[in-house]
Order: sequence, then C-alpha cells, then structure tokens
Amino acid sequence: MLLQPWLQSSKVFLFNKCVQYRSCAHGTRRFLSNTQSPNSHIGRRIIRYPYNVEIKHDLTPIRKPRVKADLNSTTLMVSGPLGTHSLPIKPYIKIKFIDSDMPYVSPEERKLEKLTSNDDDDLDFIDESDFDKKLSISIEDEQIKEQKAMWGTTRSLIANYITGVSEGYRVLLKFVGVGYRASLEEDPLSEENRKQLHLRVGYSHPVILDIPSGIECRLPSSTKIVLSGTDKQLVTMFASEIRKYRPPEPYNQKGIFINDETIKKKNSKKK
Repeated sequence: MLLQPWLQSSKVFLFNKCVQYRSCAHGTRRFLSNTQSPNSHIGRRIIRYPYNVEIKHDLTPIRKPRVKADLNSTTLMVSGPLGTHSLPIKPYIKIKFIDSDMPYVSPEERKLEKLTSNDDDDLDFIDESDFDKKLSISIEDEQIKEQKAMWGTTRSLIANYITGVSEGYRVLLKFVGVGYRASLEEDPLSEENRKQLHLRVGYSHPVILDIPSGIECRLPSSTKIVLSGTDKQLVTMFASEIRKYRPPEPYNQKGIFINDETIKKKNSKKK
C-alpha cells in the first residue's frame, strides 16, 4: 500500500524527532534540535591585567550581605589608578593568581633601555602584554547549571572592573533635533553644590536628572554629553536613562544617539 506524499513526509519527521529524543537522553543533543548543546568558554579565558592594578581576594565569608544571594560569598577587591571596586564571589568559584615569568619593567625604564641600547630591533618586538599579571577562574562542578552560568558572568565582571580602574569607561551622547540640547546647572536643594543635568528634548518643560555618584558628566557642546566613570554598568545605565527621553526615531532620524549608534531611515506612510 502506497502512502500519500504528505503522510510519508510526516512519518519521516516524527521518526527524526524520536531519534533526537533518544539522543537527548544520553546527553549528546538537545530535545527537538539538530545541533549540539552550546558550551560557553568565556569563564575559561585567562584574565590579564597591568601591574598598576592590584587584586586581593578576601576569603572571609559574607555573613550580612546587602543582597540575600551573596550570603557566604567572598570578596574580591580590584584597585587601580582610577578607583577601587569590590565584587562578591560565589563559594563555588575559585580564583587562582598566575605569576608572570618575565620581570616587570616600567614604561620609563623600558624607554631608557631603548635609548641606551645598541640593538633596537629586539626592543621593538617587546610585547607589553608579556609584562601583565594573570589570573584564572574555575568552578567546582561544570555540570551544575548555576555554577556554569556564574562562571562566565564573574569572569566578565572582573574584566570590566579591571578596565574601569585602569582606563575607565566613556560614553558619548549626541542630540539630533531642532532645539534639542543639554546643560549642567547647580542643584538648589543640594548643600554640596552638586550639579544636575537639564535636558530640553521637545517637552513643555526641561527634564532634570541627578548625576549619580561615580560618574563624571561633561558637555563639550550643548548637543553632546560625555559620561565617564570606572563602573561600566553604572555609566551605560545612566546613558540609557538619558536616551529613553528621546530615543532615535527612523522617520526624521532625530533623537539621542549613543556613541556610533545609527538608525535606518524609513519613508513616511503615504495615504
């Protein structure tokens, strides 16, 4: 007996799904999927950081955390020329400091050595990253989903803090639109002479925003705002808060743009 083409194809489809389900039971493939389970290798990457950044790991458990999830966590302190940050580390995350084999030479000493040396070719090939310090992150059990998720997250947070205290983060906001502008004015209710950010972006009244502590706000012009700080999350969140009052729209391409943000122009709807 010959089967109809649509019935035959549906049977083949169900057979393939059954094979995938049996493979999933052995941990080789995901249910109803033709691809293998993705593995994140972010946590395995070695973190390199310069010698002007100091990292200390306090193994004392946190007994009274501000957030309940940080109970029994340890504390990682990241210090640099621009500031200091602390990060709670889960008990199952292990941090290992790796000593560099090459001795540390400051940029001034390296420049002096290059001026006094006759062999300039070898000095040109010195990789400054070879003088960096290193640390690695591991977890107790890679099969536990929570540990695997926090593995990469913790590694990214530490890397962001290292960049923040050594180089800092900077976000540029551009105002595009007739009459759109910003200004810094003193807060009349503040005793510390703190300034507020006033936005004029098409409302009947100016939008007044308090600048969070830890963020430096500069205005090169009335249509540009430069935010800088050591905390990447804090800087980008404040930039997003400013942007939400006039997000870019595609028809006239007006609004508040962050860094090199662009938007594709749409044609207006014609009746």
